[in-house]
Amino acid sequence: MKADPRNVLTGDHYLDGNHASAEGAIAAGCKFFAGYPITPSTEIAERFARRIPLVDGVFIQMEDELASMNAILGASWGGVKSMTCTSGPGFSLMMENFGLGIMLETPCVLVNVQRGGPSTGLPTLPGQADMMQARWGSHGDYEVIALAPDSPQESFELTIQAFNLSEKYRMPVLVMTDECVGHMTEKVVIPPAEEIELYERRYTDKKPGEAWPFEANGDDTAPMLPVGKGYKFHVTGLTHDYRGYPIIDAEAQEKKVKHLVDKIRNHVDEIIWIEEKDVEGAELVVMSYGISSRVVQPAVAKARKEGIKIGQIKMVTVWPFPEKRVRELAEKVKALVMVEMNYGQVYFEMDRCAAGKCKTYLCGHAGGTVHKPDDIYQTIKEAVK
Repeated sequence: MKADPRNVLTGDHYLDGNHASAEGAIAAGCKFFAGYPITPSTEIAERFARRIPLVDGVFIQMEDELASMNAILGASWGGVKSMTCTSGPGFSLMMENFGLGIMLETPCVLVNVQRGGPSTGLPTLPGQADMMQARWGSHGDYEVIALAPDSPQESFELTIQAFNLSEKYRMPVLVMTDECVGHMTEKVVIPPAEEIELYERRYTDKKPGEAWPFEANGDDTAPMLPVGKGYKFHVTGLTHDYRGYPIIDAEAQEKKVKHLVDKIRNHVDEIIWIEEKDVEGAELVVMSYGISSRVVQPAVAKARKEGIKIGQIKMVTVWPFPEKRVRELAEKVKALVMVEMNYGQVYFEMDRCAAGKCKTYLCGHAGGTVHKPDDIYQTIKEAVK
């Protein structure tokens, strides 16, 4: 499907990452936004408040983040694409209902503009320390998809991609940006609507009485049932069967959770998106995501001028983690370096997958500012000793 041309501000714009994310959602066909103001994500909500009435959509400021996440789940089941945004403490509050969305296989998008924590932390300064919470923040066992833009342009494009993935795999999808990207203002090119590929919601082609909301087999994703068309179905966060009715036993739990996990794990090659540069033949590879992927550039360039055979991997998709590629590289390189604004979250995934086959290094800090390129350079020098 193509985007609705009435919803797309085609052309070249000068936007910050937060505004670009809102425009990406509108271009993807989002018609419902529920949120609660919180720095540094508020500009997304403000943009929606102005824009969404012009495209026949609905904006609601909810009483808190718990209600915001719940509202977008209900809107999605009501038949529209929906989204919310938050930061730091609000992300923690959304985790219970994020898990509800996973269990109900509800397509929607949550943008987290990360800031320094824990607790209230640094409301106006950047961080990347919500990454492990993005993976395991809700209770229970499940898989998740999380994308990490490094620019306003990617904020626009990856928000569209998040909606496409949410519809394809019937689940909430995360956009894990940060204060720097959210407040960075750059040129954003918005293509004509006919060039924007959208994955639209799949509805059953069966008649009422013949279709059920969770008829998935194995790792397939079941089409949804339209509301108000005569279909009767039940929706609950309890472990349930194909009808949505609660079934409280180990057999039903095994079938349900295995489906939630397999629909992602069996399609990781389709979902994972990484960008490699000069990796073949490298003796060291620097991995990064989000704003950190831009900060590594001068350090890598300096190392390369000194004759160090160095490659880069930018993780556009952080979850699922590119385990297969890291294992391959660990057999070939001397060292892997992870650059991130925390004291070791995604690094530990890299280290786990390297499995001792090569050295691993973390270049991290507590947030509040981006890395100094010289600090990254020193880590590179240490790794190639």
